[in-house]
Amino acid sequence: MSENIICNGCEDCYPSDKIKEAVCINASRIYDSCSDKDCLEDLNVLLTKPGQCMIDKAANVRLNDVNVCNVAIGLQSVPFHKGFYSVDMTFYFDVSLDVFMAPNALPMPVKGLAVFSKRAVLFGSEGSVKIFSSDCGTEMSDGINSPTRNCPKAVVQVAEPIPLSAKLVERRNPPPMPPCRIPESIIRRYGGEFAPAEADKQVLVSIGMFTIVQLERNVQMLIPAYDFCIPHKECVSSSEDPCELFSSIDFPTNEFFPANLPIDQKPPCGCGSDDK
Repeated sequence: MSENIICNGCEDCYPSDKIKEAVCINASRIYDSCSDKDCLEDLNVLLTKPGQCMIDKAANVRLNDVNVCNVAIGLQSVPFHKGFYSVDMTFYFDVSLDVFMAPNALPMPVKGLAVFSKRAVLFGSEGSVKIFSSDCGTEMSDGINSPTRNCPKAVVQVAEPIPLSAKLVERRNPPPMPPCRIPESIIRRYGGEFAPAEADKQVLVSIGMFTIVQLERNVQMLIPAYDFCIPHKECVSSSEDPCELFSSIDFPTNEFFPANLPIDQKPPCGCGSDDK
């Protein structure tokens, strides 16, 4: 019978009968999670006054790039559903536009902000204890540690958004309002206040976004322990000779020759078929 082998994070493999002890650790356990694929259509782009002046005179716009610059997360328990929490997320997108002042003119770069909000309801279990810890900030003058609420922690993972399209339209009536107040830290990122909504034109962008939302709690877990994880590899200092360092790098063959389609993904060609 083959021996049951378990590998740990130290890149060493031990048989399961070599477990030395069971240890209790404090770790973040994911109680619930969900994933979303959102196509965000016609998000209004907020612009500063200089950017809005360019948009009002522009003939066309093109969406160059989109990045998530921040995500505001709010967590609230759901009434009458014990253990469930609503996760309110507000995404702030840094939008890079190419603005064309004339049909054949070179594009001018303009930065703007797009905002999108969504909600997810997940199970985060219950906890009624108060948590006191020595690494908590001391709010009282006598150094007593204040307790923290035993709530789950919401974690939002966002892949790089996909810029889909941008269009230049006449300003809507009534003008669109952002779904929430823009934080001062984001306003400073663009160098000043955003232009008022009474401008002549506006830019609407469409963005593809992939997200994973999860609720975590710190729990005590019992795990098998083999030994302390001691590194077995010696630290190697970098060479002072740049050519010696360069000579140790393999030739990047794959960069010059694009990969072929895998055999299992190629469509059948009919070769070797019994059909006459």
